[in-house]
Amino acid sequence: MRCYALACDYDGTLATDGRAGIAALDALQALRSSGRRLILVTGRQLPDLAVVLERLNLFDRIVAENGAVLYRPSTREERPLAAPPPAAFVSTLARRGVAPLDQGRVIVATVRPHETTVLETIRDLGLELQVIFNRDSVMVLPSGVNKGTGLRAALAELRLSPHNVAGVGDAENDHGLLDLSEWAVAVADALPSVRQRAHWVTAAANTRGVAELAERILADDLVGIAPRAIALGHTPDGQAVTVAAQGESALICGPSGAGKSTLASGFLEQLQDQSYQFCIVDPEGDFQARALATPIGDAERAPTAREVIQLLEEPTQSILVNLLGVRLEDRPAFFAQLLPALLELRARTGRPHWLVVDEAHHLLSRDRTDAEVSLPQALRGLLLITVHAERVSPAILASVDVAVAVGHAPHQTLGAVASIRDLPAPVVPADDLPPGDGFAWRPARGASAVRFRGVLPRGERRRHRRDYADGELGPARSFYFRGPEGKLNLRAQNLRVFLQLADGVDEITWNHHLENGDVVRWFRDAIKDPELAEHAAALARQRLPTDEARQRVRALIEERYIEPA
Repeated sequence: MRCYALACDYDGTLATDGRAGIAALDALQALRSSGRRLILVTGRQLPDLAVVLERLNLFDRIVAENGAVLYRPSTREERPLAAPPPAAFVSTLARRGVAPLDQGRVIVATVRPHETTVLETIRDLGLELQVIFNRDSVMVLPSGVNKGTGLRAALAELRLSPHNVAGVGDAENDHGLLDLSEWAVAVADALPSVRQRAHWVTAAANTRGVAELAERILADDLVGIAPRAIALGHTPDGQAVTVAAQGESALICGPSGAGKSTLASGFLEQLQDQSYQFCIVDPEGDFQARALATPIGDAERAPTAREVIQLLEEPTQSILVNLLGVRLEDRPAFFAQLLPALLELRARTGRPHWLVVDEAHHLLSRDRTDAEVSLPQALRGLLLITVHAERVSPAILASVDVAVAVGHAPHQTLGAVASIRDLPAPVVPADDLPPGDGFAWRPARGASAVRFRGVLPRGERRRHRRDYADGELGPARSFYFRGPEGKLNLRAQNLRVFLQLADGVDEITWNHHLENGDVVRWFRDAIKDPELAEHAAALARQRLPTDEARQRVRALIEERYIEPA
């Protein structure tokens, strides 16, 4: 299960003309009976909501006043999430003829066309307030408060991650709710801007659309909706090679020193940046220095499964489990004990979203069966890192959606995976790959392997930027300003020298190399930056004046590679 909670707007979504649809409420009740949580996220004030919605206790939490108030129906506790505007604001609006004018615990609400008066009053009083619209409703809240911030507070109380939430809405004030939710859903009659932002639009309108969404969650857990992907790298022409952020598994295989940990770290940094929770099981301490997650265990002290689970109970915390303190021969048994606890936590919370197993040929060896017994038929959110794919349990490899080969003999690596999966091997050159490059293959009959340049972790990117800006690329990888007739032979061994020479060569030479694609190819093939190459190609197509083109290229290089003094 991936979707553990449904966050639902009220008016125009769960309710029509102020009243919730009975079929939708029954569908939500079935959803809650499945073990999932329900959160109502509304612009209404709680007393008003209690009048129109009798089944408040259906929801685990209610976010009212457009994110400003959090309510726990089971205990009837109410918690403001922001301070209300000053009394002078409301009294001034009343004196200026704004009516109707409602004030909640925090929110101040009116209707169109009073938004102009509201904005003028905020300006005149020098207040830091924001105006949010919900079709004809005009809501005033403290700056930064919206349905997204209210939902985040509700999820924190429930110890759930936004990456396990589906959100559904219909109007302008639902953008914050949908932006936070992993699966953003719009009902069929939602505003065009909401439908455009959604990952899925229901076939039915308003309350019937909510019932449709609830039934789909129960039917397939929103399989087929994969709104986010994590990049492994980019092909030479700039296309991203990705793995779904949820619902897929991957294998990185290659000899020692081929860049497996570097490639995995680039992948994990992206998960970290997007707040996906992961657990790295690190037998050899290869990830210890990368500061990707909270470390537990070291060479002097072995971690325990209980400690790992306790730390992972916090949705925002990822864990690095260092097994150096566990005897080499005992590590597979330790992992076999840890794995059921991790899977139980995932069954209960949907987390950790990714389990990373380094030295997978040792911890999940084809010679062991104890770990396989506790595995579901298809384990997702699994990243395996190994030197020997052929030694990994075939049952584990059967769940791999993307196999990546790096370093020496990539054709043999992917051939071993194909053999285990009883598939024809993809056609891959026998040449060794340079550090940072890989072949990615989605195991399927007839599928091709794709060569890509891996996404580097931040530390490596900083080092590479310095190398490309000020280092020595060597004659074969340098850029040469020769001109259309080959009369020049000016060598740029790095980007800084390239900029110096570019400023000094004549217009004919510069335009020749830019418009013929020489600059683009150098950026792509020697600098290994397909995005910079694409920007340069776009400039070449525009055929700008020479000085402007030079300035634009300089700005691109300086922004990406040359730190300001």
